[in-house]
Amino acid sequence: MHAITIARPGGPEVLTWSEVPDPEPQAGEVVIDVAASAVNRADLMQRQGKYAPPPGASEYPGMECSGTIVAVGRGVSEWHVGDEVCALLAGGGYAERVAVPAAQVLPIPEGVSLLEAAALPEVACTVWSNVFSTARLNPGEVLLVHGGASGVGTFALQLGSAYGARVFCTASKPKLERARAYGAEVAIDYKTEDFVQIVKDETGGHGADVILDNMGAKYLGRNIEVLATNGRLVVIGLQGGRKADLDLGALLTKRASVTATSLRGRPVVEKAQIVAEVRDHVWPLVSAGRVRPVIDRALAMQDAAEAHRVVGASEHVGKVLLVR
Repeated sequence: MHAITIARPGGPEVLTWSEVPDPEPQAGEVVIDVAASAVNRADLMQRQGKYAPPPGASEYPGMECSGTIVAVGRGVSEWHVGDEVCALLAGGGYAERVAVPAAQVLPIPEGVSLLEAAALPEVACTVWSNVFSTARLNPGEVLLVHGGASGVGTFALQLGSAYGARVFCTASKPKLERARAYGAEVAIDYKTEDFVQIVKDETGGHGADVILDNMGAKYLGRNIEVLATNGRLVVIGLQGGRKADLDLGALLTKRASVTATSLRGRPVVEKAQIVAEVRDHVWPLVSAGRVRPVIDRALAMQDAAEAHRVVGASEHVGKVLLVR
């Protein structure tokens, strides 16, 4: 088969469509003939040599895919050859075929095409596990999403709105209207507007009950400032740096919490639990059309370098697909 390999750490040009060995299903795994994968910022970090795959994971980039099962390993009973599915991966999605634990496989939601489904597993599992399982967002609470026009952001806006939260976000000015269309009550230009003041003004001084943050250090102080009493900040990205001062006094006064999480390196048993919860709680909303995959563009898998350039330059809204 063929897969996108990383010749060496570097820019998009190091991605190469190469002939590689076919995957074989181990016990508890299935092999998927990939129809499409999607680009995540973690893929860009892996390409740059900054984010190695977890031990035992495929060395090829790609943390989600959709396709058709072509082989089933020992002990797998729920899935069968010929099933059309999508899956959360630890790696290997940029390929013609990929082996994945059966517990990380999901059915294609009703009303979603096989190709569109490739845009769902990573964002759905990320948003559900962080905003709902970890931060326990409740109806009527205020959710602030940084990077509201990203793949994770557009999904968080929709899912938060579907669960009855008041949803705010930051994004660049050209993307604000799109963010509002996906459920943001208030969309804030992060370059020219102060999200702390605007969120406080719009909530009568209450602030944000839950913040989903992809920036890390750059926003830490202001995130703490805008948190409501008993607020929960969940950090899922470090685009704004790794290290910053933390005012513990402010956290104590607000009885607030800061959590930093990642999805890729979690044990299969934890991912299986997240996938099961997504199937139970999120997939019905997708099938009902209340939450939809947001796809900016689809490129051929051999054009992965261009896809990485687009995502690296933040030229997209939602997800960029790689299609075989």
